[in-house]
Amino acid sequence: MRELKRELQKERRFASDASHELRAAVAGLRAELEEARLHPDQTALGDLVARALRDLDRLDAILTDLRVLAELETGSGVQPRCADLAEIVRAEVARRSDPIDVRLRLHSGVIVQVVPIRIGRLLTNLLDNAQRHARHLVEVRVSRENGHAELTVTDDGEGIAECERERIFQRFTRLAAARRLDRTGTGLGLAIARDIARSHVGSLHAEESETGGAAFVLRLPLAGPAASAGPEPERHLHEAMET
Repeated sequence: MRELKRELQKERRFASDASHELRAAVAGLRAELEEARLHPDQTALGDLVARALRDLDRLDAILTDLRVLAELETGSGVQPRCADLAEIVRAEVARRSDPIDVRLRLHSGVIVQVVPIRIGRLLTNLLDNAQRHARHLVEVRVSRENGHAELTVTDDGEGIAECERERIFQRFTRLAAARRLDRTGTGLGLAIARDIARSHVGSLHAEESETGGAAFVLRLPLAGPAASAGPEPERHLHEAMET
């Protein structure tokens, strides 16, 4: 009974937060249009349209993220399958057009049982975050570590304070740096990424990268014979390294 009460409180809090974010996005758009209506001679049409489209993009992003969260909580009926984690990464990075090139260091043959489109979404969210904060470097690594698959996305940005590394996974949480760098963010990307990880019996956490920026580490159970195999020889890592 106590657990049910906690879940109900959690759902009410989420509904309240979602309602607040949607109202805020609509209010921003309304304010822009009302100002233009009251002072048409002082309004640059091009600027007004650009701001309105930005507000609509944020509203659309919030609705899309809410739909993804609902699918994760209810289950969409999509069955997981065995897939090479490195191939999922290659496919996702290949379809992107990023301002900072993504450096890949991938072990091939790291097989996991996943819904590839969801792992692709998780990676998209982590790469979007890395591109937002990086100065010059974004890197994705895939390896087999201590009996599990590991995917790490790192950047060379200002990093995340240790006291904030759990809070950033809460829904609608945006740190000051994120709000400064991207006003259109929803505050749901990292929460969705962690929910996807957990739906695959995995984990996702943040730590400091080797360059002092942020590193997001996804761990998933290995599938098939790879689950009982030892660490991959070092030479395979160099053969799979990409730039």
